[in-house]
Amino acid sequence: MRLLLTLVTAVFAAFTLYVLSRTGLVGFFEQLLASPAGWQTLADVTIALTLALAWMWQDARREGRAFWPWVPVTLLLGSIGPLLYLLLRRAPQSRLQAA
Repeated sequence: MRLLLTLVTAVFAAFTLYVLSRTGLVGFFEQLLASPAGWQTLADVTIALTLALAWMWQDARREGRAFWPWVPVTLLLGSIGPLLYLLLRRAPQSRLQAA
């Protein structure tokens, strides 16, 4: 599972860099806000990232991890933030003992 998560994170980060290299940051948002489909996509991503942040907050509290560094990472990098959070997450003790 960790290999798949690493692959998804790396491929998505590379794709994000490619898109930003083609559009620039301002151009990215101009294109996103240029149509109702873009507005819907922005609303959808905002809802999804808010849910991800809520989960990360609860998980970080339960695991004794810092949560606040992940807020700007998620707000600035989108889904890459939660993907990195999962990638750097320790496996719970119960899973380690079962393995």
